[in-house]
Amino acid sequence: MTIIRLLLTILLPPLGVFLTVGIGGHFWLNILLTLLGYIPGIVHGVWVIAKRS
Repeated sequence: MTIIRLLLTILLPPLGVFLTVGIGGHFWLNILLTLLGYIPGIVHGVWVIAKRS
């Protein structure tokens, strides 16, 4: 399941974070980072998934 979340995070970062932590602070931060730049959103998403796994 973690590999699927990582692939979804690369394609759409907020979706991967949502599937990992739900709607919360990390989710909204990831949306903001993705809007500011796609790469920061991916980095944050991978970090959240790695921290939770």
